[in-house]
Amino acid sequence: MKAISLTLISHAATEAQRLGRFHAEADGVLAAAIEPLALAKDTSVLRGPELRATQTASLLGSQATVEPALRDCDVGRWEGLSLKVLQREEPDLLQAWLSDPESAPHGGESVADVCRRVAGWLDGFNEPGHWLAVTHPMIVRAAMMHVLQSPLAAFHRIDVQPLAQLHLSHYGMWRVKLTASG
Repeated sequence: MKAISLTLISHAATEAQRLGRFHAEADGVLAAAIEPLALAKDTSVLRGPELRATQTASLLGSQATVEPALRDCDVGRWEGLSLKVLQREEPDLLQAWLSDPESAPHGGESVADVCRRVAGWLDGFNEPGHWLAVTHPMIVRAAMMHVLQSPLAAFHRIDVQPLAQLHLSHYGMWRVKLTASG
């Protein structure tokens, strides 16, 4: 059995994040000075299919293969809407989505659906080597929760900033891999 090293990185900052709204499909990243990552020579790079993941991988200096399991949460009819609008116009539905992981009042995926999708992908990921996956905050949260076996109720208690990295390793089981900076 060979080891797997997998780093999930959240896409670069977007206007949607700055404005406090759900992403729209065509949202790209804000212009920013991003340093290319110093990747090990044998690192393979995956990314979600959205423009913001594509652009982030490119800004990081990486050619990436699309991995559908890394796609962002489908928020259905809430796509592009701000939290302020939802708090004003659909407060009960927003609260249901925030408090019940199985709830999907927007007609898209529930938090539980996203967590199951990511868990299934991680459980089936068996390619040894070094991997980088450019994805979305919700996917990084779901991966962390799966590895730590956290209850779904903890999902909205994890903040994932733009370009945040979650380092995982696998040798018989997934582990969160804490690394020193520098």
